[in-house]
Amino acid sequence: MTAFDFVAHLTPAHWARANRLLVRKALAEFAHERLLDPVPADAPAGADAPADGLSWYAVTSDDAAVTYRFAARVRTLAHWQIDARSIVRHRGDDELPLDAVDLIVELRDTLGLSDRVLPVYLEEITSTLAGTAYKLDRPPVTAKELAGADFQTIETSMTEGHPCFVANNGRLGFGIDEYHRYAPEAARPVRLVWLAAHRDHAAFSSAADIDYETLVHGELGAETLSRFADVMAGLGLDLADYLLIPVHPWQWRHKISVTFAGEVAQRRLVHLGPGPDEHLAQQSIRTFFNLTEPGRHYVKTALSVLNMGFMRGLSAAYMAGTPAINDWLADLIAGDEVLAATGVTVIRERAAVGYRHRQYEAATDRYSPYRKMLAALWRESPVPGLAPGRRLATMAALLHVDRDGGSLAAALVDRSGLAPEAWLRRYLDAYLTPLLHAFYAHDLAFMPHGENVILVLDERDTVERVILKDIAEEIVVMSADRPLPPEVERIRADVPEEMKLLSIFTDVVDCFLRHLGAVLAEAGTLPEDAFWRTVAACVADYLAGVPHLAERARRYDLFAPEFALSCLNRLQLRDNQQMVDLADPSAALQLVGTLPNPLAPYAPGR
Repeated sequence: MTAFDFVAHLTPAHWARANRLLVRKALAEFAHERLLDPVPADAPAGADAPADGLSWYAVTSDDAAVTYRFAARVRTLAHWQIDARSIVRHRGDDELPLDAVDLIVELRDTLGLSDRVLPVYLEEITSTLAGTAYKLDRPPVTAKELAGADFQTIETSMTEGHPCFVANNGRLGFGIDEYHRYAPEAARPVRLVWLAAHRDHAAFSSAADIDYETLVHGELGAETLSRFADVMAGLGLDLADYLLIPVHPWQWRHKISVTFAGEVAQRRLVHLGPGPDEHLAQQSIRTFFNLTEPGRHYVKTALSVLNMGFMRGLSAAYMAGTPAINDWLADLIAGDEVLAATGVTVIRERAAVGYRHRQYEAATDRYSPYRKMLAALWRESPVPGLAPGRRLATMAALLHVDRDGGSLAAALVDRSGLAPEAWLRRYLDAYLTPLLHAFYAHDLAFMPHGENVILVLDERDTVERVILKDIAEEIVVMSADRPLPPEVERIRADVPEEMKLLSIFTDVVDCFLRHLGAVLAEAGTLPEDAFWRTVAACVADYLAGVPHLAERARRYDLFAPEFALSCLNRLQLRDNQQMVDLADPSAALQLVGTLPNPLAPYAPGR
């Protein structure tokens, strides 16, 4: 690949379309979070009449010099569905090209961007635009075609990223050549780098059903382990004195070989070379699926790249307790009749390894990225647990829309032959019901966004069950008195009573179902009222089936008239390098007024 080939996707046409798409998303999500207040407006001169149900609105820059006009409909949950083709930008009588970076600069005061946050946020916006241009340069695949594709083809074909965050593909730290190697949408196989880490400075932890020797033999095989032992012997070292750590190639080149140079020089860390298997980066960029042996574990690696509000490192201290938390959760699900009946499972993070650099740890606090540079975990693959005729798809695919506006979710409904409400209800029984029961029966909340949930599709392309992943960093027990084993205690959080149900209202209803309902309505598959009636029926049927939880259902009322609007972009706009403290997630929430609850009109007995 030549130097030009690396940037061949950066063409005027792709850049213009990428900006139009991101400006649309920014206007929509910032309006949803009440950072912007679009006002009714006259149509721009020469504009076509808007489609049925759309009206013209305007947003004005901080200095009142620039105006954006667009046609939109405001759907349920203040969801702004904007016609991207309609957006125009004017300074006086002069029409200007759409530019997402200009939009942020023009609205910096309205968005509350500080001098410290603004430049980094603009870099994240630019990187997000570049990623969209890259995706636009790939051969187009229709939603109908993708609906029948395999697990990893769907995974690497996602184009939107997180549905709420505007700057959602920052990946600050990747150079252009590394983007082509390691971005999920590049879909290029990667061989992970392996290091030997001296046991005096490294720690391994595992689930009850696996140990270190079993894991590394299963992941690497005898031939590779023999090769690694020979490398060590050639240096006068014994591999038995060390633990093996898989490392992202970018992390080795840019961080470990430089920032940990003293550890390498003193043979506390030894570079062993690449592993035998080819892996594919997932949407989360630092997690890899094994292409060579799909039944082997996912590998999650530390990656000191800034992406969507966090440096994507892994804490060695945090990793130590991860397998025990996963064992506890798997046992809880298996022992609960309601959860077991839904078919929900978790793919456990079965083992973890971390390296502790004593000098950096002495110099920093627990938030420091210097403590998160060298660790890894192994997560179960969902492939061995598949029944015949089943296939996998990331739940993010349900929000995927192709370049011509085709919906993958709508395509799955069509392929199933079921009525849209029946298809939706099967999905909700598999996805929403276990989340409800985890909350009401166990005070337990997940972070169940599209990238954290895998759908198991049956022969008719309906959702049979779901698989939850990314467990230890993103679950919380919201109870001060619910018994937990000591090794699981870190997932307990003191969440105020009035915020507990936001784990459903925000993470599920507003941040996922809001978008899915709009996608299906826009596709003409299912009207909004039928969508939310089906969601409400799922909730009502679940609650009717657990009468012993009636008091908790009254205390935490999913049919309440309204719920607090919790704003994700406001978190990133305030601090785009550490949005929240995972140990106290509710403390950082940005709550701005309320939203009418779309379930309330369909409450039983009302």
